[in-house]
Amino acid sequence: MLEQLKADKKDMKEVTKMRASGILLPVASLPSKYGIGAFSKSAYKFIDQLKAAGQKYWQILPIGPTGFGDSPYQLFSTFAGNPYFIDLETLTEEGLLTTEECEACDFGDNPRYIDYGKLYDYRFTLLRKAYERSNIEKNEKFHEFAEENAYWLDDYALYMAVKNYYGGRSFAEWDEDIKLRKPEALKKYRKMLKDDIEYHKFIQFLFSTQWYKLKTYANDNGIQIIGDIPIYVAYDSADTWSHPELFQLDENYNPIAVAGCPPDAFTATGQLWGNPLYDWEYHKKTGYEWWISRISYSFKLYDVVRIDHFKGFDEYYSIPYGEKTAVNGHWEKGPGYDFFRTLNERLGRLNIIAEDLGYITESTRKLLEMTGYPGMKVLEFAFDSREESDYLPHNYNKNCVVYTGTHDNDTIKGWFESISREDRNYALRYLNIDERDTDNIHWILVRLAMQSVADICIIPVQDYLGLGSEARINIPSTVGGNWRWRLLDGELTEDLLMKIREITSLYGRC
Repeated sequence: MLEQLKADKKDMKEVTKMRASGILLPVASLPSKYGIGAFSKSAYKFIDQLKAAGQKYWQILPIGPTGFGDSPYQLFSTFAGNPYFIDLETLTEEGLLTTEECEACDFGDNPRYIDYGKLYDYRFTLLRKAYERSNIEKNEKFHEFAEENAYWLDDYALYMAVKNYYGGRSFAEWDEDIKLRKPEALKKYRKMLKDDIEYHKFIQFLFSTQWYKLKTYANDNGIQIIGDIPIYVAYDSADTWSHPELFQLDENYNPIAVAGCPPDAFTATGQLWGNPLYDWEYHKKTGYEWWISRISYSFKLYDVVRIDHFKGFDEYYSIPYGEKTAVNGHWEKGPGYDFFRTLNERLGRLNIIAEDLGYITESTRKLLEMTGYPGMKVLEFAFDSREESDYLPHNYNKNCVVYTGTHDNDTIKGWFESISREDRNYALRYLNIDERDTDNIHWILVRLAMQSVADICIIPVQDYLGLGSEARINIPSTVGGNWRWRLLDGELTEDLLMKIREITSLYGRC
């Protein structure tokens, strides 16, 4: 194995390493008009602000179409884009909508938080109007897009059309013939829902056109996009329905076992995610073809890809389907280094960040070392007064990405106010400050991250703004109230951008 690893690494194209930094801000959190962040003027302005602040990276969350709970980690497709991110102002400029139509919709009255209920009620009505006015069947670029992406788009558009036909219900509740993709049923629904299928392809064409224009602008201005892909797909998704052979499903397409995490000090019953588990033996037999396609597509969308739950490639937690908690799950072996060796052989050396947070075993550490990918260091995890932590900066090596916190953490201000007295005292000693200095605790932690040896430093925008728990993006294992926070126009002032640039330059990241 060691000799094979050396041969693999010799053949890999070297990735340029340099000290750099960036800002974490979900697309949904941009201060765009009409209720949610989008590929709008606000997105282009944010890229300009990143450049002015001396940043190299914009890290975002998954940008696929979300379902119940609005989580970007539970998507209707691993390939499709979120229709909410299509910029309506661009559609008015193209004559597909009018400003009056957009302004007449109620997207909520609080610019700080997304109202997903109102967004759902009005956004798709506007996009349908745009489709009906588009004369899209005569658009050559649309047909080129549809042909180039047919390998995922055909199934996705049909899935969404049928899903809407069944009132939004999961494919598990569809009539058996279409649930199980009987040939006659597929033919029947494709004919019956022809316009709806084209409408969903049209939405994806708009998304793709606007996204790649924005990404090109970012790259032209020296900004790289760090994307994020969940390791698992949602059960209620086009991927599961159209490719059941990829997953541990029974003959009726029902899960045999589902994903999650075991009980720990934070969750007594563990985490029951509910995603279908992969049939890794099948994937290996195909040379991981679906994964090669998925990763290759991801690197068209992004410059760097963060893979969520890296541990799952080493070993994954399997919970029998139907269990109410994760207590009765067990560990199974994942594909290991064979998977990443195949990726390297097929796609070359890739700019991947491994999300290696949580309970990590020695075998997972070894797998990460073998891949050569940078892992993640989160400062909020560092100050555990009970034990020495790998997240303390003096324990880093260069090949890592340091964060003050992630989308799953509280803001620095909120975190510092909530930790135990013992942990707080430990942090004060480590930082060499006393209680009187903690009003600027967010800047102290930003400085600690910036001055670390980590090649890359990513700071959530809320920590630059010094916001509290009200600005938190997500509380894991909860439903409702998450993924709603938004940046307000004007909050990133010129003075703040220059302050960010100064600290970035001071520590050699600019």
